[in-house]
Amino acid sequence: MKLAGKVALVTGAGTGVGAATARLLASKGCHLAINYRKSEAGAEEVVTSIMESGGEAFACQADVAEDAEARALVESVREKYGCLDLLVNNAGITEFIPFDDLDAVTDEAWHRLMQVNLVGAFHCVRAAVTLMRKTEPAEGAEIVNVGSIAGLKATGSCIPYAASKAALHNLTVALARTLAPLIRVNAVAPGFITGRWLQNGLGEAYEATKAAFEKAMPLETVCDPEDVAAAIVSLVEGSDLVTGQILACDGGMSIAEPISI
Repeated sequence: MKLAGKVALVTGAGTGVGAATARLLASKGCHLAINYRKSEAGAEEVVTSIMESGGEAFACQADVAEDAEARALVESVREKYGCLDLLVNNAGITEFIPFDDLDAVTDEAWHRLMQVNLVGAFHCVRAAVTLMRKTEPAEGAEIVNVGSIAGLKATGSCIPYAASKAALHNLTVALARTLAPLIRVNAVAPGFITGRWLQNGLGEAYEATKAAFEKAMPLETVCDPEDVAAAIVSLVEGSDLVTGQILACDGGMSIAEPISI
């Protein structure tokens, strides 16, 4: 897809990978809808940076875990731009629970992580499909889900998180079949990503854990949000014959020995 002039909705775009993806898409000429749930200040900062660079963007609050809010989110895009060419399902949450502490995994943790990471993506796709099918048939529309190496390797911050991302990968393939041929659906699976999320979750262990991952990775580095954004955009700008695929962006983490965090 040629991105200049296209309309993109990025969920969870107030911080991290979502913010980096929105900025990169805007630099390529996309008009952006910047979704956030809590990070209003971050979302407004992303909008401001895009506008100051000559781009077009607006911020829109919604909790994608709620179907009605996901539908209202897509409606706000329709009202603003009239169409939708690209949906990036980036919104996600986790909890940091050791894998061997099974008793610490509450039903609430299961429900909330699945509801945001999996059902929230489905809500957004279902809400967006009608609008996305109105795009130019010559190019079609695209959806990119942000999964995780945790969903491929059963590692990460906790068992419910890994399971939710594995389910999101499965949903990606199911939607790719269902929405073809007009809408392509793919996913990226990042590894360790630098930034606030892991800094808050790992606390004082963050730097040591990051160094351990870097040492273990075949490419001897971990992801920055911008690396993941580049992987997302590569799926959008690349071959129009790619759909139903999970692209690892992990410094080789998926082929390295597992490391627990």
